[in-house]
Amino acid sequence: MLTERASTVADQATCRAVDSAIVAYTSVNSAQPRAIADLQPYVKGDISAYCIVRGAAAGPGCSDG
Repeated sequence: MLTERASTVADQATCRAVDSAIVAYTSVNSAQPRAIADLQPYVKGDISAYCIVRGAAAGPGCSDG
């Protein structure tokens, strides 16, 4: 059970990884991503818990400010 939980957590992306993917996407496309799904090629792991708010990642582990 602990191993299963560890695998699930390891498969999830971090807020920092999503922010980095936003920067990479913007650099490559000269435009900001419109949806979190736009970032999938730029980040490993599950990003479904995140969204983009004012050009930055919002979701688990992200600061509000």
